[in-house]
Amino acid sequence: MQTVHLRINDSVTKQPTAVRLRISGPNGETYSPFGRPPIFPIGKGEELGGLVKIGRELFSYIDGATELRLPTGVSIRLQIFKGIEYRPLDLQVTISPGKMALRFEIERWTNRADTGWLSADTRVQYLSPHAALLEAAAEDLDIANLLIRRYFHLANDGNTYFTYPNATAFSGQSALLEKGNASVVVNTFNEHPYLGKLSLLNSHRPVYPIAFGSPDDSDDWSIVDWCEQCHRKNGLVVWADAFRSEGGSIGSEALVAAILGKIDAIECDPQPRSQPFFPWVYKLWSAGIFLPLVGGSAKDSNATALGAMRTYAQIPKEEVRTYPAWVEAVRAGRTFATNGPILSFEVERIADATVIIRAKAECLTAFSRFEILANGETVASASSEPSDGLFRTKIEIEHTLNETTWFAARCIGGAPVSGEGTTFAHTSATLLSLQDLPFAPRPKAIAALKPLVDEVRVWAEDRGQYTDEKWRMQLVERCNAASHFFDKALG
Repeated sequence: MQTVHLRINDSVTKQPTAVRLRISGPNGETYSPFGRPPIFPIGKGEELGGLVKIGRELFSYIDGATELRLPTGVSIRLQIFKGIEYRPLDLQVTISPGKMALRFEIERWTNRADTGWLSADTRVQYLSPHAALLEAAAEDLDIANLLIRRYFHLANDGNTYFTYPNATAFSGQSALLEKGNASVVVNTFNEHPYLGKLSLLNSHRPVYPIAFGSPDDSDDWSIVDWCEQCHRKNGLVVWADAFRSEGGSIGSEALVAAILGKIDAIECDPQPRSQPFFPWVYKLWSAGIFLPLVGGSAKDSNATALGAMRTYAQIPKEEVRTYPAWVEAVRAGRTFATNGPILSFEVERIADATVIIRAKAECLTAFSRFEILANGETVASASSEPSDGLFRTKIEIEHTLNETTWFAARCIGGAPVSGEGTTFAHTSATLLSLQDLPFAPRPKAIAALKPLVDEVRVWAEDRGQYTDEKWRMQLVERCNAASHFFDKALG
């Protein structure tokens, strides 16, 4: 064994660049950089930072250069990743005695920043800001939204305390830390175990309380009040863990808030779930509730890579690529969420009732299908084809409108660039009107969503632990307003 200095340079700048690294021996043993343990915990909130386990493989994050002890005379494997826009390196190397340094370059296959796109993870939890910055840079993310969230901590004295990691690091509408193209912005993750969870981004002040509704707490607050506070502070409200049944209802007050126009975007994430996500998103869109789509990793342990699901948002050419600009691009719906594929999607009107749809998908790994949706129905599809070490496909079709229609593109199937699960990417919905007619909500979509509102009303009336009845009546009235919205939509 001997100490070796390893450096990974960007092929364009020729400077060291942060990456995700795994070095393994012929029997699968892992060789860790100095300062990184060879094995580590992967439980929620446990020793986060600079490490990640993907499948069975253990990785370390480095800032572009590191030292480690490696064996000589045997073949070792180097796996080097840098997000989804760089070609990964997978190399076999034999270290000869006396060889003290290894140098490699990693190169981009695309640069979406050149066309105005900013990439971000909408939800990262419990990491320190400096760890989040390192991991964001190594995963080629422009923005990591590090969110203050309540954490239950079992202390050595046998008691369980709740804490708020990073509460003193709140930065709101500006970056707390920046290095190169990567930045970390600290905001809040606000939650109730039944009524819903929100990522409140770009708020100029924290939105309190961070949480309410625990068994030893009352339910005297509301999701809608969080939304309104965030908007008064110029923030962006993202519905997180949407349509998850773990809290007892797949709807929650967050759905009521979305119907009432209080939510700005809805987040998809790579975490396991018992309730499918996108069928419900399509019901929302088909009910006339066009929430933009964002992607976040929901990282809260070393078992998830930061940016495992990410959001690309397109900034207009005349604007500077800043965090507030990314926020407004999300609010406007110029987004797609992805764990690998890079999407392009354009709908152009060429006559009153005729549009041309142009879409393209590119990825480091193969994907099964690329589809164009119109009001939730597939109107065109294609499969990926290998090209220059990548997998690509494109669709161009002419479509005749017979009503005001929402369109979207999605890419599904195949192995992701990194992580487990399947390859996935999806755009937000684009609404095209026919003769300026409003969108006609689908009765089936409303029929599926309305019972979820009724569940929240019943919860408020029968189960809510209120010490002040005004909160109970307020939620009941908001549920009634959401039901009325649906009744009005159906005429």
